[in-house]
Amino acid sequence: MQLPPKGQAVPPIPFFQEHSKTHPESSPGVTEVTIIEKLPAERHMISSWEQKNNCVMPDDVKNFYMMTNGFHMTWSVKLDDHIIPLGNMAINSISKLAQLNQSSMYSLPNAPTLADLEDDSHEDSDDQPEKPHFDSRSVIFELDSCSGNGKVCLVYKSGKPGLPHDTEIWFLDRALYWHFLTDTFTAYYRLLITHLGLPQWQYAFTSYGISPQAKQWFSMYKPITYNTNLLTEETDSFVNKLDPNKVFKNQNKTPDPKKKGPVQPLGGQKGPGSSVPSTPKPSSGYGNPVRK
Repeated sequence: MQLPPKGQAVPPIPFFQEHSKTHPESSPGVTEVTIIEKLPAERHMISSWEQKNNCVMPDDVKNFYMMTNGFHMTWSVKLDDHIIPLGNMAINSISKLAQLNQSSMYSLPNAPTLADLEDDSHEDSDDQPEKPHFDSRSVIFELDSCSGNGKVCLVYKSGKPGLPHDTEIWFLDRALYWHFLTDTFTAYYRLLITHLGLPQWQYAFTSYGISPQAKQWFSMYKPITYNTNLLTEETDSFVNKLDPNKVFKNQNKTPDPKKKGPVQPLGGQKGPGSSVPSTPKPSSGYGNPVRK
């Protein structure tokens, strides 16, 4: 598909077209899908970045920048007569792939820094990767500012010099807690596309999840992705466990002999001394007596 001039909107991609046609009444229509075209980065730009930061860029990150120097795609929804910006997928260009600021927060001599937030008393468990550090033990670069909801970062776990095989992708929330996303940039790029850039989608990988407002958008446009955690639960949780003793407890009750009604005497006897058997009256099919 040939991209339009920079800044102009492109026709909705097939997924959005199909989604709008499938749920025309229940879901707002997708509109104003915009891709900002960016030229590929030149090799000397990548080399300059590596020399400046004393880090070797991973091959998948390098290949991405050699195709496009950053990525930015947005889309909106039309709700009634109002257009609401919703999806935002972005990856910083090389010039904005900067290391997280470790200087003083208020530019004062004794002001706290990010390194002062380190707390080694809460180490990660064995089944979780070691979290990044704000001090010299890790080198952190910002890939996406997440519209102010946090930061997606390319992290070199072994400090400088940064080696490509030591990189991981982490999410830093607004409370400055780290959450692991993927091992490689390629895997993160797939997550970014799969979640359509929905607001706060990175919080789906945290222990506290996304906000109630974001849940509404997820349920509308990515219900399968939002409910993925249900698929990891045990199969027994989806099976109705039937207890026959509880369901049929009323049917299995034995009659109480004390509550039995009066027993009709056999043969229609009217008294103890009567021996004349009673003859049943013939009746028609509709219950009317027959005259003899």
